[in-house]
Amino acid sequence: MNGFIWIHIAGGMVALAAGTVAAAARKGGRVHVAAGGAFAASMLVLGVTASIIAPFASPPQSSVGGVMACYFVATGWLAARRRSDRTGTFEKIACAIVLVLGALIIADGVQRALAPPGQFTGPPAPGALILLGGICLLAGLGDLRYVRRRTQSATQRLSRHLWRMCFAFFIATGSFFLGQQDVLPMAVRGSPILFVAAFAPLALLLFWLVRVRFSGYPPGDAVPNPDSTNATQSRQQVRHETRRLIRPALAHARSTQSPEE
Repeated sequence: MNGFIWIHIAGGMVALAAGTVAAAARKGGRVHVAAGGAFAASMLVLGVTASIIAPFASPPQSSVGGVMACYFVATGWLAARRRSDRTGTFEKIACAIVLVLGALIIADGVQRALAPPGQFTGPPAPGALILLGGICLLAGLGDLRYVRRRTQSATQRLSRHLWRMCFAFFIATGSFFLGQQDVLPMAVRGSPILFVAAFAPLALLLFWLVRVRFSGYPPGDAVPNPDSTNATQSRQQVRHETRRLIRPALAHARSTQSPEE
């Protein structure tokens, strides 16, 4: 199990570094794409190892958190990488998983809230579980809407990418800066700086969602889509060829007309 713990720690460190670079880099640029890919891969490692380690912790913990991290980063990364605006099998499976996951988390939170005093003494608190479960249900309902509509606009696709990747980044920062303060120097434990660092991804999420939704970013409300681009180019080529074939015939008809006509 020690091997999984070291892999988990390494994945977390890479996720924090890569997520910071991706957040700071120019969006859509080479650095952003490379750092985003590294962040997604490291978060998957982090989530999978967390799910494996959690049941063997003392006291035993739930593997739900690791599954949730994998879900958000996988769907967020795919939203940017998928060049078709159509839904796929993965989105349908992810939708079913996160809806069940959200219901289970909320049920656990309600159980803790209604339990006799002293039955559940450790974290997480019932309110935190209900909030996380609600976020999972919100994500699942977004997936369900996407699956039923079978398509999404460029702005919707970009918003989906932003909020899911930022929330996955928050899982990493919150887990480290708030959940692992015992490994940090004594001087910074409980410092407001740790709370700022933990919640910074949520501030970035709010900033970019407002910019995408209300400021016309990206320009022209368009994210390049090869399918639609090829269709447009095909239509333009047909129109060009039609004009090229018709023009000589029209010119010949005009030249053969008599002056009386």
